[in-house]
Amino acid sequence: MTTKEILHMNAGHGETSYARNSTVQKTEQDRMKMLINEAITGLCEPTSTILPKSMAIADLGCSSGPNALTLVSAALDAIHHHCAQQQQPPPEVCIFLNDLPSNDFNSVAKSLATLKHSHGDLDDPVVITGIGMIPGSFYERLFPCGSLHFVCSSNSLHWLSKAPDDLKEGKIPMYDMVEHLRVSRRAAVGDAYARQFRKDFTQFLSLRAQELVTGGRMVISLYGRCSENPISRSNQAWQVVAVALNDMASRGIIDKEKLDSFYIPLYAPLENEVNEIIEDEGSFEINKMLVRNPFSGMDDATVSPKMIALSIRAVFESTVVLHFGSSEEIMDEFAKTVEQKLSSGSGWRAVLAAEYPLVLLCLSLTRVI
Repeated sequence: MTTKEILHMNAGHGETSYARNSTVQKTEQDRMKMLINEAITGLCEPTSTILPKSMAIADLGCSSGPNALTLVSAALDAIHHHCAQQQQPPPEVCIFLNDLPSNDFNSVAKSLATLKHSHGDLDDPVVITGIGMIPGSFYERLFPCGSLHFVCSSNSLHWLSKAPDDLKEGKIPMYDMVEHLRVSRRAAVGDAYARQFRKDFTQFLSLRAQELVTGGRMVISLYGRCSENPISRSNQAWQVVAVALNDMASRGIIDKEKLDSFYIPLYAPLENEVNEIIEDEGSFEINKMLVRNPFSGMDDATVSPKMIALSIRAVFESTVVLHFGSSEEIMDEFAKTVEQKLSSGSGWRAVLAAEYPLVLLCLSLTRVI
């Protein structure tokens, strides 16, 4: 099955919902605001040849909950402040919010009035002429040619269109329960995921190049790995999930055979992989790339093993449940196991750094051809 058919964040506002367990994602969105400001300044500066009377901006992978409107709100703020400083009338803006069809768009719709109201209170506000919700995969065409001026996407592009077919066809487990087999197959598994990411990310860039005007801007963030860190190079973004499920299978909580046929459509690229794919595809120029620790600046009063476990559950529950069956007990045990894996005398930060070292890659791009 494709990611479009299986993936969605936990809906609603309950204890295990994405709305209540997306603090790390919100922190990254806040860090993206600097790049959004720079991108909007580039679009709106007086020397720009593309400054229109109306603009279209899109958030791809907006999700739901309190984070759904953060990036487009930041773009609206940047447009307002830049135009006020330059004493030029702000363009009218049309906003598009995209995610997979199974996303909780109802909760997003309830937040839209707040977005319009908050920006309507400003002096000489940006006029929002329309807001559209666009269900669909960003690995497909979503908008007419040359219709967008600014695209943003946070914490989404590490999701693949599907897990690698060659692993499934070869019956090579994503994470083998037998350690020596897991080690011997690590390179094959990593290469298969890397090939799928290259195919998908190239497709994403090609599609957005068609939809953006020449000179249009894009700001994106995704999970990645650091090429200078040997542990990070051999790690996978789904490893903490696989380790917890492997533990549960060894205790008979979930079926071992089902674990062997479970594949998560997720890949965290090395930063040089991202650079190479952008260069090879050729439609975009990299203005800036930032590599950050996802938890930097977050204190232990905000983040804990339990909080991280609930966040992982909110993201992966739909995928786990579809494969292993719907069971509150299984998901409760899953979250508990993840929490235990992250808890040690050395602290959760040390565990993440030693066993699951990931970074966040944030890029600002300009469409050049």
